[in-house]
Amino acid sequence: MRRILVFLTLSAALTATISSAGLARTQSGASASSARRADKLPASLIGKEWSALPTKRRVVALTFDGGSGSEGVPLILKTLQKTGVRGTFFLTGRFSELYPRSTRAISARYPIGNHSFDHPHLTALSNAAVWGEITHAQRVIKKISGQNPRPLFRFPYGDSNSRVIGIANGLGYGGIRWTIDTLGWEGTAQGQSTAKVLARVRSELRPGAIVLMHLGAAPDSSTLDAHALSRVIAVIRARGYGFATLDQFLAKKS
Repeated sequence: MRRILVFLTLSAALTATISSAGLARTQSGASASSARRADKLPASLIGKEWSALPTKRRVVALTFDGGSGSEGVPLILKTLQKTGVRGTFFLTGRFSELYPRSTRAISARYPIGNHSFDHPHLTALSNAAVWGEITHAQRVIKKISGQNPRPLFRFPYGDSNSRVIGIANGLGYGGIRWTIDTLGWEGTAQGQSTAKVLARVRSELRPGAIVLMHLGAAPDSSTLDAHALSRVIAVIRARGYGFATLDQFLAKKS
């Protein structure tokens, strides 16, 4: 009986050792994979976010967030095509599911970034939930658009901290904020107008500025960003600026 007990004890210890070694290898492999992904990002995106392009040239990046409706998409795409300007689009996975035609129309011409799956406050979520939001969105966006949104990520509401930035970096994403928020998303009911959108862009314009606009309608159904876009582009050009997309700067170790 004693021999049997000794044998069982030794077997259990050996199994635990093997399991621990396997778990350590798995964790080590995951950490190594995350490190390799993060290593592909510019140094200025590790543990930090861009609020402007890393350049002193007179160029501006137009960015558009798609997290709710798609009401402004047709006019925005028409304006970009007519003016020959490129933009970068941050889409949620949910937006891509709800508006697959708009998603494919966007991805056919312009780079796409990841804006999470369901647009939550990521800082309020657990590590596992943050990881799930980012990876789920990536799978959905890639499946519908045919384009991998990595490495561009925009935190919903601009709500970020070192923890969630680290998770995004580990998944190969760099956080992109903005220099100018047009506030067109607030709508006319909150006192905004196309004139105010233009004034805000004009007053805050600087080399490397990242402009934040939105694809959906405001709660009052107005689409100020879409309707102001052609004049926004004209104002930027009149100041001697050109346009760039975010992906043009990702290979630069800033």
